[in-house]
Amino acid sequence: MASSSLLKASAELTARVRRPSLLKKLAHAEDLLPLFPNGAYVGWSGFTGVGYPKKIPTMLADHVEKNGLQGKMKYSLFVGASSGAETENRWAALNMIERRSPHQVGKQIAKGINNSNIKFFDKHLSMFPVDLVYGFYTKDRPSNKNLDVVIVEATAITEDGGIIPGASVGASPELIQMADKIVVEVNTSMPSFEGLHDITMTQLPPHRKPYLIMAPEDRIGTTSIPVDTEKIVAIVESDYADQTQPNTPPDAKSQGIARHLIEFLEHEVKHGRLPKGLLPIQSGIGNIANAVIGGLAESKFENMKVWTEVLQDTFLDLFDSGRLDFATATSIRFSPDGFKRFYDGWDNYYDKLLLRPQQVSNSPEIIRRLGVIGMNTPVEVDIYAHANSTCVMGSRMLNGIGGSADFLRSAKYSIMHTPSTRPSKSDPHGVSCIVPMCTHVDQTEHDLDVVVTEQGLADVRGLSPKERAAVIIEKCAHPDYKPILEDYLKKAEFECMRRGWAHEPHLLWNSFDMHKALDVDGSMKEIKTWG
Repeated sequence: MASSSLLKASAELTARVRRPSLLKKLAHAEDLLPLFPNGAYVGWSGFTGVGYPKKIPTMLADHVEKNGLQGKMKYSLFVGASSGAETENRWAALNMIERRSPHQVGKQIAKGINNSNIKFFDKHLSMFPVDLVYGFYTKDRPSNKNLDVVIVEATAITEDGGIIPGASVGASPELIQMADKIVVEVNTSMPSFEGLHDITMTQLPPHRKPYLIMAPEDRIGTTSIPVDTEKIVAIVESDYADQTQPNTPPDAKSQGIARHLIEFLEHEVKHGRLPKGLLPIQSGIGNIANAVIGGLAESKFENMKVWTEVLQDTFLDLFDSGRLDFATATSIRFSPDGFKRFYDGWDNYYDKLLLRPQQVSNSPEIIRRLGVIGMNTPVEVDIYAHANSTCVMGSRMLNGIGGSADFLRSAKYSIMHTPSTRPSKSDPHGVSCIVPMCTHVDQTEHDLDVVVTEQGLADVRGLSPKERAAVIIEKCAHPDYKPILEDYLKKAEFECMRRGWAHEPHLLWNSFDMHKALDVDGSMKEIKTWG
């Protein structure tokens, strides 16, 4: 590597790196190329497109592109969830990713996975960090059982070398634990997030201890990630902001789903199954999640709390409404306008939220103890309340399971919300999101309590499979598909009753005919009769 002694730290970097000996390791990103040979196992910080390193991944992509090394410099890449499109998606376009886990976002990386160029291992986000520390993902390496190098974005470094992350924690503590070498990108383009984190490190069985959390505001850890500073081989100053995108305004379907959900929560409060301020809320990412949280900001609920994995812009609305007392997550994925609003209102927000490792934010133990209200969006839900969150048509990977099952299996209320239909190329309602049988199952019928679309809400708690099917079709299916699904259920029940198989009736040879019609004709509507 080139000597770093010629580099002079900026005043801002000097203020952020409070352990002066680390400034002797200051380097340009280009100096670090030898740390990344072909075939290296690499870890990055980051979660849902924030808190990820920018300078070094960009440098490596530039090097590959400039020297025609596509497919000749490839890495096994481990990140807590997705990172920025300008980093991992560009790496995928340049054929730089050999293996990836556990969650990703981007057209190029999805394309690489689905054409079998990238070996993708999809894993629950609560389980990925500890499985990494178990050595599950490096067990087949001939010698080095750790990650070769981990790049971590920090907003500051403490006197004892602890890393202050930025807008996400994700799996950074465990990646650091498993690193042979650590490179820290200190990002001076954003304020220091010191004080916003609650960091716990991973202990392995039989020495693991319970997380002593009884409420979202409970602190159990430290404000920085402890690091063996001997492992830190370089410090790089970064001034690249997180490349988040503006939010899409909620549409009529999303707003309809939000109305149904808020009515349901009001109903549960009225019947004494929820307190007036609800229980801690978890909400996924996307249009529907934004609409639901936006609807809660205008609701009658007060003194709400949030236990989730990602905070979006509408949580700021919920704070500003005075209805949200506290929120905890592993990532704050605001839009550019949302981050400006957050920084401008820092004094109003900083003591009302905590960012934790994803192993804690997604811990089934805590989710169950707190009685979280879990709400997530699937690809499709079938008539018996199985849900598919990952594989379109059973085969094409989207992003990964993420944290949906972490929450839905353990939440007090396990809610799946989806539009009743999505457009196909030839039909605005060509894809029904309520189907006879899911082409891939990530959440089982045993996990879900509520299915909701803009058409209505199906409360399936305590119902048998056939009862669930009737209420899901009646309440949630689009009018174009309701007769088709009713016909399927009637025929399946007749055939299975005849054989004495009628607990959860299916016509196995016809259960994917709607999907076949979509593939052949561009719409699921071509199915009129079954059998």
